[in-house]
Amino acid sequence: MTSDIHPQELTARFPDADRTGFGDGPELSAHLLDLIRTGRKTATCGAFDPDGDPVPRRGDICIADDWDGRPALAYRVTHAEVLRFDEVSEDFALAEGEGDHAQWRAAHEAFFARTCGFDPAMKVVCERFELIATADDLKG
Repeated sequence: MTSDIHPQELTARFPDADRTGFGDGPELSAHLLDLIRTGRKTATCGAFDPDGDPVPRRGDICIADDWDGRPALAYRVTHAEVLRFDEVSEDFALAEGEGDHAQWRAAHEAFFARTCGFDPAMKVVCERFELIATADDLKG
């Protein structure tokens, strides 16, 4: 069950949460956040950097910011693992809420090509999550 709260309440309620964002531009960011809010997106993946941030763990709380850096929603990680891109399952792709497996693959190949370089053998962090709160800009 999610609750709507003021954006600043997200950071107050979850002070130790990791901060993240979705997409590589304002339109994609807004679209992906809307998919999460509506329950169609319950998973995400990103390029794995062994020298970067640690792999999320079950129970971790994340605050996703909108493209302008405002807290948009909070979610709890339910599962995370590192896989090769070409090993990502259809079930996971469908949980990302962005189309079927072929559509997911094409969109993510293009995204990774734009942002970090694509290789079918590249490692990706695959996270599943549950939405726990959304920011309501009308409150406050």
